[in-house]
Amino acid sequence: MPEAQPAFPYATLPQQHEAAQLGMWTFLATEILFFGGLVLAYLVYHYGYPQDFDAAARHTKIVLGTTNTAILLTSSFLVAWAVTAGKTGFGRGAAVLLAAAAGLGLIFLALKGLEYSEEYRERLVPALNFSFDAAHARGAQLFFVFYFVATGLHAIHVAVGIAILLAIANRARQQRYSADYHAPLTVAGLYWHFVDAVWVVLYALIYLPGRSGA
Repeated sequence: MPEAQPAFPYATLPQQHEAAQLGMWTFLATEILFFGGLVLAYLVYHYGYPQDFDAAARHTKIVLGTTNTAILLTSSFLVAWAVTAGKTGFGRGAAVLLAAAAGLGLIFLALKGLEYSEEYRERLVPALNFSFDAAHARGAQLFFVFYFVATGLHAIHVAVGIAILLAIANRARQQRYSADYHAPLTVAGLYWHFVDAVWVVLYALIYLPGRSGA
């Protein structure tokens, strides 16, 4: 493998790596603001309709949600392992791990699609076929608006992440990364970990309310 050279306009590979990481962290900061706004809206409406939100949350599919949480956490572990492998010269191993993480991402999306189909069948989709106990209908509808907007946007991020992981896996298979040059691998890992962290927050907001028995 030829020795990696810094891309224009960078003078050194460490400088290029730092710029790539700074760019990704800046991007993630905007994403935090974006999802943070959604979470803030959720908290405001939950404060206004606590019983309605709890009643709505009990209609979510906690088994599928928990399974998807385990899937994404496992994929994060594989990506972290792949980054380490890529940095230490095991490019083909990193490629396999990234492809496996992308496969888990696809399973996540498939299960999410199954969950959506069940919610459609149960008439829980606002503006389409929503029907709920009249005593909790107003707040429950707001809950499911948040649910579909937040999880839909998250699913788009997962799909983008899968494409990124597969592209990086292909380059890792070609032994493009090393201890000196691994910026794309590292920033792809940061993105995937962020997507997983967002899901953990959504899981707590969507699936757990109303199930504590309190």
